[in-house]
Amino acid sequence: MQALTQEPTLPADGEARVLVMVEQPMIVEVIKLTLNHVVYVTREAQDVSAATAVLGEWHPHLAVIDMDIGGDHLLQQMAGPDAGRPMRTPVLALTRRGDLRTKLAAFEQGVDDIMTIPFSPEELLARVLVITRRALGSSIPFNPVQKLGELEIDILHRQVRAGTSELHLTGLEQSLLYLLAARAGQVVTRDEILDALWGVDYVSESNVVDRHVRNLRAKLQNDWRKPRFIATVPGKGYRFIPTFADPDRAL
Repeated sequence: MQALTQEPTLPADGEARVLVMVEQPMIVEVIKLTLNHVVYVTREAQDVSAATAVLGEWHPHLAVIDMDIGGDHLLQQMAGPDAGRPMRTPVLALTRRGDLRTKLAAFEQGVDDIMTIPFSPEELLARVLVITRRALGSSIPFNPVQKLGELEIDILHRQVRAGTSELHLTGLEQSLLYLLAARAGQVVTRDEILDALWGVDYVSESNVVDRHVRNLRAKLQNDWRKPRFIATVPGKGYRFIPTFADPDRAL
């Protein structure tokens, strides 16, 4: 296991390498989209075996690990034969269990930080920046604004610029926009939105997703009959349009 504990160093181009071992594809896409605000290159792994291979050959600067799919086993491998030695690859752990016992157990295994799923993009970005800057001893470039089609999103100030309009979003509206944009051009079902933003155990009124999409559309000046950014797919869900849409286009 010596290869797993090799000290990663920041390359000359400034790109930090991030391993993402998360089971749910939608969460992976949200993580990747959020990390576009910084100079990070990501690789995905669906299980411990694939993650071990990436760690051994790629030596990432950070690992984002879903503890609910065997993250504890991966942490044991990363610690190597000497369990008391600090891990060379910093770890941000993710879990759907927000109890204190789960969090304490993760810290005892050597993780640098832990977040509960669901999480907001701004929280993820803040924690990733803190961990990597502390581990590398250098400042990772951070660009608060990224462009998604005709939209410019400022994650730091929760602002969206659409043409000449400047809009202010709530934290939930920003998370919803990132969720839809992470799957640009693809249908995101109401159940997927509910699970990703409120959690799999959340019980709510039947129209909570539609209501928040409607509020976001209103701020984006997005008429559902002539969608510019968020299209309704009847009987299925919603689809983010990565550029101004032709209102006469068949959905």
